[in-house]
Amino acid sequence: MDGCVFDDLMRSTTLILALICFLSTLRAEDAGGFPGKVSDFAGYALHDFDHEGLKCRVVVPKMTAPGKPWIWRARFFGHRKEVDVALLEKGFHVAFVDVANLYGSLAALQRWDAFYQYLVSEHGFHKKPALEGMSRGGLIIFNWASENSDKVSCIYADAAVCDFKSWPGGKMKSKGSKGDWQRLLKAYQLTEEEAMAYRSNPIDRLEPLAKAKIPIICVVGDADEVVPVAENTAIVEKRYEELGGSITVIHKPGIGHKHGLDDPSPVTQFILKHSS
Repeated sequence: MDGCVFDDLMRSTTLILALICFLSTLRAEDAGGFPGKVSDFAGYALHDFDHEGLKCRVVVPKMTAPGKPWIWRARFFGHRKEVDVALLEKGFHVAFVDVANLYGSLAALQRWDAFYQYLVSEHGFHKKPALEGMSRGGLIIFNWASENSDKVSCIYADAAVCDFKSWPGGKMKSKGSKGDWQRLLKAYQLTEEEAMAYRSNPIDRLEPLAKAKIPIICVVGDADEVVPVAENTAIVEKRYEELGGSITVIHKPGIGHKHGLDDPSPVTQFILKHSS
């Protein structure tokens, strides 16, 4: 082979390899427009990144639905992900920002405010996400929704804490969690006496949601002793109906503090209906 031709071929090969490497890096860092580490989430690209000091996660669908709808997961990311995966298949994004050990307090709400603005303003996400809260995640989804009732399409609450006196307080039938109770008091900057007299738990803040006509779907295990239905979801159901709100509760007879449904379609269809 002619030396000049060989040199040209080598240069072309080098350029092609460099281009492939560049595109691979671009795909890893900027797929979906998000930075950070990319990993697999049930066959979809999961982005882990920091934004203004917040640890964030966004899962990108393969084909984004019109309007860029999204479901906002509170706590326990990846646990019982059937609903999240079903919505990814429909073109939803799945979003998460870390609010661990803040229990729906003001600091948690401020983190959600910042993340919401980032996703809506910089990435064009729909202005009304669906909110998803399991267990203690109920505190943040209901509290944020009551402060931002114009920014929520619907709420999915699963074995959700709706009164912190129940969990982690353990002031009724739930055994609660002493460690979490102390962390909650610190997060809310409350004394024990002030916490017992506190009247801004989710069960107390339903009127703004009802006025905004935000539909709610709940999944509960009737034998839940950690977050008893009678101390949490049952109170929300009764009060929300009295306020004229729309609420659906799916009961799992004989089931304790376990989340999700083997067939997520009732929840998925609910979210799809109210996110259009």
